[in-house]
Amino acid sequence: MLKAVPYDPTIYQGAAAHYRYGRPPYSLELEAALSEEAGLDGRGRLLDAGCGPGILTVRLASLFEGVVGLDPDAAMLTEGRRAAEEGRLPNVRWVQALAENLPAAAPGPYRLVTFGQSFHWTSEERVAEAVYDMLEPGGSLALIVHTVSGRPRPPSPGPPPIPHEEITMLVARHLGSTRRAGQGVSAPRTHRFQDVLVRTRFGEPRVLFLPGVPDLVRDSESVLSGYFSFASSAPHLFPDGGKAFARDVRALLAERSPRGLFWDWPGDTEVVLARKNDAAGPGLPL
Repeated sequence: MLKAVPYDPTIYQGAAAHYRYGRPPYSLELEAALSEEAGLDGRGRLLDAGCGPGILTVRLASLFEGVVGLDPDAAMLTEGRRAAEEGRLPNVRWVQALAENLPAAAPGPYRLVTFGQSFHWTSEERVAEAVYDMLEPGGSLALIVHTVSGRPRPPSPGPPPIPHEEITMLVARHLGSTRRAGQGVSAPRTHRFQDVLVRTRFGEPRVLFLPGVPDLVRDSESVLSGYFSFASSAPHLFPDGGKAFARDVRALLAERSPRGLFWDWPGDTEVVLARKNDAAGPGLPL
């Protein structure tokens, strides 16, 4: 079993206000793909674990009778509540807890449990086993991430691409070359989600690649917010709260695009999907 990483409440300190504005959306085909693959029909419940400000929670809420967004960060949940209110979604409730607190923090059953770019922060194998018990028979676990590596890159719709390499160099100039995460460092990931799930009762998962948004255009402030939404460059890591970094990023972006518009290619949406199959026995693939 993989060693758990102790939770650090400062990981995303100051990032919640930037998250919804700065993070790119998942594939436009996500709802249809999940509905087909997980047999969604408007009934049952969704648990979105590690939900952050509720980007995925709110987007999928209309597909279920009830929805729970779970996250340990109170500021993220405040943003999620605001998004649900704006979307007039009365079927969503919010729980402040770690995924390691499941099932007690948000008891099942659930038809679908999702982790949108958050599963890697958990004690993965332990949490997957807990989720298995929380799913209704035939229910599914979906681990959803943006994936650039190995995916075909579409042509730019016109604006220049975000100069990620140069902005990353600015992060290193202000924070050092070691990739930060809260009060510690972010270790490189050396395994796939599939490698974890195959050791659990879920067995070998199915992996889907859904086409990313090919013509996503963002303004300079959205690009800056994207970096402030990362654990490795959250505002609290900078001595001045990120003011000097923001000034440098704005100057760079103004130089690269006088119009202040950039093409963002976050990659395709990868969905690692595993199903609970009580009738056929544990550990069987989809």
